[in-house]
Amino acid sequence: MPAYICKADPGAFEFQLETTALLIVDMQRDFLEKGGFGDLMGYDITRMEGVIRQCRLALQAAREAGMFIVHTREGFRPDLTDAAPIKLTRIYNDIGVGDRGPLGRVLVRGEPGHDIIPELYPRPGEPVIDKVGHGAFYATDLELIFKNQGIKSLIICGVVTEVCVHSTLREAKDHGYACLVLEDCVGSYSEEFHRVSIDIVKTQGGLFGKVSSLAELLRALDDA
Repeated sequence: MPAYICKADPGAFEFQLETTALLIVDMQRDFLEKGGFGDLMGYDITRMEGVIRQCRLALQAAREAGMFIVHTREGFRPDLTDAAPIKLTRIYNDIGVGDRGPLGRVLVRGEPGHDIIPELYPRPGEPVIDKVGHGAFYATDLELIFKNQGIKSLIICGVVTEVCVHSTLREAKDHGYACLVLEDCVGSYSEEFHRVSIDIVKTQGGLFGKVSSLAELLRALDDA
C-alpha cells in the first residue's frame, strides 16, 4: 500500500489510505445554525462559517480519494433516559438539553437541530455515530467499526475544538490511533479556546497527535 505523507506539526503525518478514516465530529444544526443550541446560548455562530466551508472541501477530497468516512452526532433519546443527570442540570443562558427551541428540542435525537447540516450530510456507506458523551468512543460502537475496517489512523474535523473534538482525540489516542487534526477544519466559538486546544494537541512532540491544514492534506493526496 502506498504511503501518504502530510506536512504537519510537530512532524510529518504518514498514513495509508486503506487504513485511514476521516472522522467528522458533530457538524450538527444545533451547533452551527441560527436557532440552534449554540446560537441560543449566545455564541457567535458566524465563527463557524469558515469551518463548514473547509470541512465540506475535506469531505469532498476524502470521498474522491475513497477514504473511509465516519460522522458523529451528540444527542439523547427523546425521553432523556440516556442523559446523565449532571448534563440535565447544566443550564446556560436559560437553555439546556431537551428544552424546545426554533430547531426543536435541543440535542434530542430525531429533532431537526440534532441532524447534520445539509452541506456535510452523510452518504450511504458513511456511518453516523450517535453519542451521548463528548467523546465519540464512549458508549458507542465506533471502535468496533474502525477495527472491522482495519483503521489505524484518523484525520479529524468538526466542532467544538475544545469539547467534543478534543475529547474524541484523547480517546482515540488512548485506543492506539494515530491522529491528525486539521486546524482549519475544526472550530470553536472562542478563538482563545481554539488556539490553546490546538497547541495542546501538538505539545510534547505530539502528545495527542499532529496538526496540519486542509491545504497540506490535499497536497499529500495529490502528490501520492
